[in-house]
Amino acid sequence: MRFLAIWITLKEVILKLAEEKYYTIIFFLLRNGVPLGDPKSLDNMLRRSFGATSFAGFWQYWNPIWGYGLGKYVNEPTRRILPWAAAFITICIVSDAIYDLATMTVSRSFAFFFTPWFFLLDVGAVLGLALGMSFGKWPFWQRAAVNFTYLLTCLLLTLIVKRELMT
Repeated sequence: MRFLAIWITLKEVILKLAEEKYYTIIFFLLRNGVPLGDPKSLDNMLRRSFGATSFAGFWQYWNPIWGYGLGKYVNEPTRRILPWAAAFITICIVSDAIYDLATMTVSRSFAFFFTPWFFLLDVGAVLGLALGMSFGKWPFWQRAAVNFTYLLTCLLLTLIVKRELMT
């Protein structure tokens, strides 16, 4: 009887893992349009991100592997206790802090760059959604230009603030 209980539990675990694997495969296909590891993966990510119809849409397509992990392990628990906008900003700050931590680990010096830069980007995405901003009717090159300008503007603001704080 004990063997049967262990077998049933093991079978449930295997089925859950299989289900999770297929969910992951489907997630990457939907986000990137091609399976994980496909040679067109990077091209699709860049085209979909820069061609997104909003700033929030940009983040849906940017780095789907990282987005999957953040969505599953940070967003799901955070959304249970915070409103959407606060949860979005929180998961982005966690992500940004990980980037800064990695930078500090590699450089062995203090670095606080990605968190403020991406925080500005995150606020832009939330405000864009709140205001109903959409570039959906614009041609691809205009959407790409706006999304690139958005990234560059937030980067320049971050660099200016960092320079002012360092002097």
